[in-house]
Amino acid sequence: QVQLVESGGGSVQAGGSLRLSCAASARTLSKFNVAWFRQIPGKEREFVAIIPWYDPTTAYADSVKGRFTISKDNAKDTVYLQMNSLKPEDTAVYYCAASISLTTSSSSYPYWGQGAQVTVSS
Repeated sequence: QVQLVESGGGSVQAGGSLRLSCAASARTLSKFNVAWFRQIPGKEREFVAIIPWYDPTTAYADSVKGRFTISKDNAKDTVYLQMNSLKPEDTAVYYCAASISLTTSSSSYPYWGQGAQVTVSS
């Protein structure tokens, strides 16, 4: 069982930055593909970014490409999401998730964090 704990959410004005962290309860995160998703009430969970366990190659949703950066620190068993140039439309609950599958489909992720609220005001 992998337990994920997120931190770093908050409120910021448009153009600002936040960094989310996703830490694993045990030293296992380095063996999983980790992705960030976000969700607005009443809408489907949306893929944001992914980083495979085996190398630092990353992929992003078009809506965040060039503004968000996903990275990992295997020594700390933590994955980060650096969010720059934030826009009001980035407001959502952000979740990190882990899977042995390399996919952008949320249904393939069995392990989830509790969610972190990010609010961007105009």
